[in-house]
Amino acid sequence: MNIPNPNEVFPNEYKTSCFIKNVVTAPNISVGDYTYYDDAVDPTGFERNNVLFNYQEFGDHLVIGKFCQIASGTKFIMSPANHRISSATTYPFNVFGGAWTENTPPHMVQLPRKGDTIIGSDVWIGRESIIMPGVKIGDGAIIAAYSVVVKDVPAYTVYGWNPARFIKERFDAELKDLLLRYQWWNLEPEKLVEILPLLCDPDLEKLRHFLREQYRLTKRRTADRPPSISLRLPRPEHLNFRFARVLVNAFRLHSELLTPVKRKRPLIFLVDTQRQARFARLRIL
Repeated sequence: MNIPNPNEVFPNEYKTSCFIKNVVTAPNISVGDYTYYDDAVDPTGFERNNVLFNYQEFGDHLVIGKFCQIASGTKFIMSPANHRISSATTYPFNVFGGAWTENTPPHMVQLPRKGDTIIGSDVWIGRESIIMPGVKIGDGAIIAAYSVVVKDVPAYTVYGWNPARFIKERFDAELKDLLLRYQWWNLEPEKLVEILPLLCDPDLEKLRHFLREQYRLTKRRTADRPPSISLRLPRPEHLNFRFARVLVNAFRLHSELLTPVKRKRPLIFLVDTQRQARFARLRIL
């Protein structure tokens, strides 16, 4: 089966669309498979031309999911582009040296921290849009051309304007929920090929029927599977019985039902939720 290779820079003969995970080198930029940037002039220059003020020492990240479509001229502004806004002046005296530097705090220390910029999967960002620092854009969202996105965008919505505002929902609540549960972008390549006719069909009722059936089958397969709760700690020894009892209470389970079982490391706790033979496993990663 001739499936496009996500590890190729140019997926077709036009060489205007670039699978950008293959040209990004900065460790604080992460891009999923098949996400492309389209530019007739310099598509491989995405990191240099389209991710601005990316000073890695500042500590923020740009995370872009799979199958995103990023149009020409889109810019991602990273947090170091900001100026100090908590004082009387926003002027960055510190960066110009001399007595100015000696009498002002380090520039980077005073900048507002907006957090990581996170773009979901199957997101379409229109031409010349600007994504501001710390914005989260949900799966399946559409950003209209020439928009300036300053706030989070929910999954499967359309946003546009300056500043970007809600325009419409793409689908009704049920279909949106089914798509987010199914996450077609995480399918194996061969399986994805099988359902492409449905994903590209304007008749959404066919897709709805398929996703309902997939959800029903998934619920059936997992009905008898013990629930599993995973917790990541710096070190397994940070977990003690008292802390575990707090966790159990948080999940509305009585502490008397907690049975610590040591199996090498990490610890595994078995919780009988109904005084029956079903157990929830708390695994320390």
